[in-house]
Amino acid sequence: MSREKDLVKNTFLLSLGRFLPKLMHLVTLPIMTACLSKAEYGTVDLVSTLIMLLIPIATLQIQSAAFRFLIDVRGDVIKSSEVISNILALVLPISALVAIGIFVFYPGYGLFFRAVLAFYFWVDSMLATLIQFARGFGRNRVYSTSAVIHSWTGGIAIVLVLKVFDYGLNGLVVCWAASCFLSLVYLVSTLKLRQYIDFHLVSKQKIKEMISYSWPLLPNSLSNWALKMSDRMVIRIVWGLEATAVYGVANKVPNILALAHSVIVNAWQENASITVNDEDACDYYSKIFHHIFCLMIGFTAILIAFTPIIFRVFIRGDYEEAYVQLPILILAMFFYCISGFQGAIYVAHKRTKSVGITTVIAAVINLAIDILLVKPIGITAGSVSTLVAYFFLYIYRTFDSRKFQKLNYNFKKIGFLFGLVTVMLLLCFFKNFYLNCINMAAGIVLFSILNKEIIVNIISKGKSFIKKH
Repeated sequence: MSREKDLVKNTFLLSLGRFLPKLMHLVTLPIMTACLSKAEYGTVDLVSTLIMLLIPIATLQIQSAAFRFLIDVRGDVIKSSEVISNILALVLPISALVAIGIFVFYPGYGLFFRAVLAFYFWVDSMLATLIQFARGFGRNRVYSTSAVIHSWTGGIAIVLVLKVFDYGLNGLVVCWAASCFLSLVYLVSTLKLRQYIDFHLVSKQKIKEMISYSWPLLPNSLSNWALKMSDRMVIRIVWGLEATAVYGVANKVPNILALAHSVIVNAWQENASITVNDEDACDYYSKIFHHIFCLMIGFTAILIAFTPIIFRVFIRGDYEEAYVQLPILILAMFFYCISGFQGAIYVAHKRTKSVGITTVIAAVINLAIDILLVKPIGITAGSVSTLVAYFFLYIYRTFDSRKFQKLNYNFKKIGFLFGLVTVMLLLCFFKNFYLNCINMAAGIVLFSILNKEIIVNIISKGKSFIKKH
């Protein structure tokens, strides 16, 4: 199978595991915003972001080593067992200790909430590790199925808990923990992990080797967390929990773009690591960048164009102030997505320190702008700081990565498309019916022109499928 077909196949499989969960998040968003108070939703947003922080700390980001090291030993049961056993020997006890710490020290809530939150953290940290085992094995179908189980069981439970039984915040956390646990059970049984676990293979040398690869990714994860959390923390300190809830809601729609990013970049990361030593790596990487860039900027244009409709359909309650943030955050997420393309090249070359350094700088920029602007412009400071930080990340990685991996960029085309999308963003702020219609038409046309080849292929395959059946 060719490299391109491998990439398309992996992208399709990963898309199932990413698209369906995000779809469920969108389905449950109006229910959560309608059934929870702003203070409760703000708490939910902060708790989920806290878990994002603690998991990479507890695991030392070693699950990333699982993916990269298992790629190199695919088909070798003994070497795969060595990688898995050493990772579990580190992750199991540390994540359990952190879970106990959450139960004992998490402030302001009762025993039941803290117990469920601690359990949720433990199963989520184990799930984060096991899904990387699946990816390392090349079992992307299993990876996607586990994500679907996680999201859809959780989503259905959230509808019942909030809409039918009105259990509130406690019920919501129970749903999160239960859905994670079901997905974890599926992975353990399907991957047949018992045959890969042999703690006699555990060695300090192997753990040290994997940590030397993974620990530079820890600052990267923490900085990614800071990029998301610093906005919320500064907004909460200055404007309160309800303002944090508004900003949290505003971030939900741009996460649709993050969905496309996570699918494409996860598939690309595997493909880039496998093909990094090919003679035509420069031409191949440049070709893939062109396709990914056109796809992502097309999605960005569509999302900005349809922001007025998306906002009305998916967001309920008193969150009107969130509307202004959406176009800014969508454009910010675009830069994050494209910087992820370069991040995959860093990983392929095992330059994980550089990944961490670039993200740390972006996080510092983000926090500085938050502090300077939060009083004058309110929660919009969070959106602007995120846009500037991710733009820096994209620009820096674009030029820094060329030191070890040459790529051919069409800078005139890139600049022209940036300009078009920026104009669409500005038109969105006017909230004018006719300008919104122009934006929608422009978004559809731009996406269609940039991705004509993909659309034609999809239509062609659709026609072939219909004729056969």
